[in-house]
Amino acid sequence: MHRIGLLVCDHVSPEFSHVAGDYPDMFQRLFASQPDIELVPYDLTQGRFPASPDACDGWITTGSRLSVYDDIGWIEDFGRLVQSIAETERRFVGVCFGHQMIAHALGGKVERAANGWGIGLKEVAVPEPPSWWGRERYRVLNSHADQVVDLPPGTAVLGGNDHCPVSLMTTGDTMLGIQGHPEFPPAYAAALIRARRGVLIAEEVSAAGLASLSAAPDTEFLAGALGRFLRGS
Repeated sequence: MHRIGLLVCDHVSPEFSHVAGDYPDMFQRLFASQPDIELVPYDLTQGRFPASPDACDGWITTGSRLSVYDDIGWIEDFGRLVQSIAETERRFVGVCFGHQMIAHALGGKVERAANGWGIGLKEVAVPEPPSWWGRERYRVLNSHADQVVDLPPGTAVLGGNDHCPVSLMTTGDTMLGIQGHPEFPPAYAAALIRARRGVLIAEEVSAAGLASLSAAPDTEFLAGALGRFLRGS
């Protein structure tokens, strides 16, 4: 059994909870076909941090509506935790906000994307996939306004696209960042786009994002690849 700490960096707004539950529920479903992975939640937003980087066999994060550079106590503590995990042999998967925190905490830079929000289904090219990834393209749901713009030392970009050149990256041998949301079901991605349409996200961008949901994300593939990385396979 692999005990993987789920670092919870946000919660689903109550008006959307009927769609797919809270973020821990989405991650439980993501790894449901891998019974050797046990997710252990830590609600960082409530100050519930692991006692040490060795408290679990590996780590994975949720996303967040906040930014990694926000001046909020628990976000700063999260950055220090990422630094501590990076110094160990424990594996870490940063999803969206967590992907950006790898860069922010380890010497790179994250800022508002110059080309605006990334939403809907995006295809990511992985020109030279490592063996544990094993695929040159994947489709993943996105919902982000920030992007990694400068890489931390020791980082390799594995995948990207025109909108987000740093969509998949590894820092050292044990840190993996993915900008998309492998855990999102399309219905939840659609609910977020509709709620932000014409308010936070331009009408035409929202329309294109909703239209992209006619295709399916590569959820099963992504779950398997992330599981292999967390196991060190």
